[in-house]
Amino acid sequence: MNNKEIEIKNCSELCPMEFAMTQISGKWKLVILWHIYDSEVMRYGELKRAVSGITDKMLSNQLKELVSDNIIHKEVYEEIPPKVEYTLTEYGKSLIPIMEMLFKWGKEQLIRLNNDK
Repeated sequence: MNNKEIEIKNCSELCPMEFAMTQISGKWKLVILWHIYDSEVMRYGELKRAVSGITDKMLSNQLKELVSDNIIHKEVYEEIPPKVEYTLTEYGKSLIPIMEMLFKWGKEQLIRLNNDK
């Protein structure tokens, strides 16, 4: 193992794990991303109904952060009433394998917990 690999592993400067977590951390971001991925395109109201328990303020803030981080794209249509759609960007699509692995892991753990009862 060379020094560069050791530095990255020890996270002495810019830690890849810390960077990744800043992009997707929080209670809601991955759930929001999963629903957008699953539906390909989602509007605000659809997300609000899909993500149970999230407040309007929190959903709005999380969407703004995801747009700002270029993980999702916000398309605003000049219509009355206004129409806004959210989709994953190419950068956001790079999270799909991670989300699929987390979904699979979560499903396996729920099955295990139900079997343990």
